[in-house]
Amino acid sequence: EFRRVLFRSYDGTSSHIDTFKSIDILEGMDISLPLKALADPARLRIVEFLRRPDAGCCTLPDRVCACDLERLLGLSQPAVSHHMKILTQAGLVSGEKQGRWMYYRLEAGAFAALVAFLNPLATPPAPLARAA
Repeated sequence: EFRRVLFRSYDGTSSHIDTFKSIDILEGMDISLPLKALADPARLRIVEFLRRPDAGCCTLPDRVCACDLERLLGLSQPAVSHHMKILTQAGLVSGEKQGRWMYYRLEAGAFAALVAFLNPLATPPAPLARAA
C-alpha cells in the first residue's frame, strides 16, 4: 500500500513523494536533517560501519556497540555520542541502552525514504508542453 509523504525543504517549500506505508520514519520531517547528518565524513564512516560491522568487543549481529565506534573512528566517547545523537535525531539510526552499553543500528526505512525522495532527481523532468 502506498502513502504520500510530505517533506519540507530548508527554504520552506514542500514536496510529496509516494512511498510504501511502512516507510514513514521521515514523514513530516525536514528532509535537510538526514542530508545534513550524512554530509559529515565521520558520520558517513559510522553509517558504513553500521551497515557492515566488523567483529568488535561488544558488537552483536544486529547492532553495534558505541565502544566499537570509538575504536573505529579514533574519537572520544563524547565525540561519538555527539555524532550518534545527530544521526538518531535525523531518524537514520536508532539506539538502545543495555546495561551500561549503548547499541546502535541503521533504520533501513529512513534510507529507503531518502532514496525515494532523491531518485526522481536523477531523472531529467519531461519538457513542458507549450500552448499553441
